[in-house]
Amino acid sequence: MRPPLRRFALVALASCSAVTLLTAADTRKPTTEWVARPSEAARIARVEAGLAPVTLPGEEPRRMSLQRWMELYKVPGVSVAVFEKNALVWAKSYGVKQAGGTDPVTPDTLFQAASISKPVTALAALHFVEAGKWSLDANINDKLISWKLPENDFTKTEKVTLRRLLSHSAGTTVHGFPGYAVTEPLPTTAQILDGVKPANTAPVRVDLVPGTQTRYSGGGITIVQSMMVDQLKKPFPQIMKETVLGPLGLKHSTYEQPLPASLAPLATAGTYFGGKGVEGKWHVYPEMAAAGLWTTPSDLARIAIEVSKARAGKSSRVVSQAMAKQILTKQSEGFGIGFQLEEDKSRFGHGGSNEGFQCSLTAFADSGNGVAIMTNSDAGYLLMDRITDSVAAEYGWKSYVPRQAPAFVQVDLFARLKGTEAALAWYRSMKRDGAAEKLTPDDLNNLGYRLLREGQKDDALKVLKANVELYPDNSNAHDSLGEGYMEAGQKAEAITHYKKSFALDPKNTHAVEMLQKLGAKP
Repeated sequence: MRPPLRRFALVALASCSAVTLLTAADTRKPTTEWVARPSEAARIARVEAGLAPVTLPGEEPRRMSLQRWMELYKVPGVSVAVFEKNALVWAKSYGVKQAGGTDPVTPDTLFQAASISKPVTALAALHFVEAGKWSLDANINDKLISWKLPENDFTKTEKVTLRRLLSHSAGTTVHGFPGYAVTEPLPTTAQILDGVKPANTAPVRVDLVPGTQTRYSGGGITIVQSMMVDQLKKPFPQIMKETVLGPLGLKHSTYEQPLPASLAPLATAGTYFGGKGVEGKWHVYPEMAAAGLWTTPSDLARIAIEVSKARAGKSSRVVSQAMAKQILTKQSEGFGIGFQLEEDKSRFGHGGSNEGFQCSLTAFADSGNGVAIMTNSDAGYLLMDRITDSVAAEYGWKSYVPRQAPAFVQVDLFARLKGTEAALAWYRSMKRDGAAEKLTPDDLNNLGYRLLREGQKDDALKVLKANVELYPDNSNAHDSLGEGYMEAGQKAEAITHYKKSFALDPKNTHAVEMLQKLGAKP
């Protein structure tokens, strides 16, 4: 089983008077279009030139252009927007809308915002808290009509509330959603919440005492969607348009799922690791509150700007100053209300990961600075911190602390540039030379799955076998090697490692399911 990769969101922007500048119009090749204050041209160039260099053992650091990084990771399109002092200073796009295509990404091209949908949903929900439609701290079941959250021993004393749902501390299950192919039937919200077909996820239930732990739950945000529709008696996209998107002038944003045919030409197509496009271009997300927003970096920025302005008492188009302060006050580990918070008290944002899309949003409420990045690739997250670090350096974000890249990023980069054998040799040397505390079984596991998805089965097996060799007592390492053998058509070897995985972790239901498919018992 491939572990979820950690993805955080960065960003911010706002509207400003802008000049549109287009590159030479050669529609046969990927082109770049950008919007910027003319005075920012030199700064944009420095951001592009300032991406952290490749640093491999025994070699001099070497810098690469953003376009070269995109080629390396097979990311077709990237769109970036930067803001400063609550004003958009530039937005620039790179590459193409679809892998193998020539239609360029522009600043107005739509991307799936994925989980950045959640804090935007939170803004709408909080708007109606202030309007007296519902409470932040009452039992959510009091406002649910078409579906009720089953009560159990965990909810006897502490209740599931809107505040807890929006800060991921309600004890609800279902981390995220894979979406549905454009040809698949879509479940109703009630079917999603009960895990009833055609829903493709488990039921959303409470299995922790509400308020006692932080655990990310897209399922919990879907409960909020159900409540809002029940109470306001309007389709969810209409609620969001009337409450947030319209008042903020977000002309390139919608929660409509499926995406209307009239907007499809404006949208990018999702891309898997290795550059293969998502069938049907993208998945559909009826879990709109949690994952359904289509938007642009510029519109995401305007949302972040509004939150910063509201906290400063300079705007109240969606929520008041008092509510904005609550949004940016820690409610649970790592979260305010809707937004992720970091150690810097003024930094807020969120990340997003849908099928074939990656994006990030980070803002600083005190300075009004930030950056929004959207990509149409599963590999997009490998670029986002690199871009953000360069923007932060150029614009002098004093409190910004770059995140250290996980070992997976380095071993993956090594494999891309030097080959799998060299990457494994480097990883083994790191583990041997006392860097084990920085390494985890997930590093090679993720690399192995990346190679599997790209059709490099022999190299994938080398990596997954090395993972089992280095972490022989890790159940997931054996589970993944079992999948690698199954992909390679080596049934007996697959059974051996699925059995070993189950022996190490009897709660591993995935191993049981795979053994059943292979006609074997645990």
